[in-house]
Amino acid sequence: MVLLRQLLGDVLRQLRLRQGRTLREVSAAARVSLGYLSEVERGQKEASSELLASICKALGVPLSHVLRDVSDQLALAELQQEPVMSGAPEHERLDGEPITADSIPATPETIESALRADMVAA
Repeated sequence: MVLLRQLLGDVLRQLRLRQGRTLREVSAAARVSLGYLSEVERGQKEASSELLASICKALGVPLSHVLRDVSDQLALAELQQEPVMSGAPEHERLDGEPITADSIPATPETIESALRADMVAA
């Protein structure tokens, strides 16, 4: 089972590291203790909405962006863990091709690039 707090922590850590910032810098800007921010990033603590908003502000990203990334990763995790039900109707893409487990993208970035390619083709 995938835990929301772990996915959220991963997204926050990735954002911080992409910016080349330390836990100390972000914790000071967000006005949260370094230890608590570390626990949030490691998925050990569930942050309140107020704390998440403060961390996102410190990182300079909208909370909606972070939640969208978490949602995308959660959807992928659910698809990868959900067993195929026998007798269930086969799902198809709009072009009529069947959707197989192998065709499910592994990362949100892969989904974004596939969506962009579909939009350009249309």
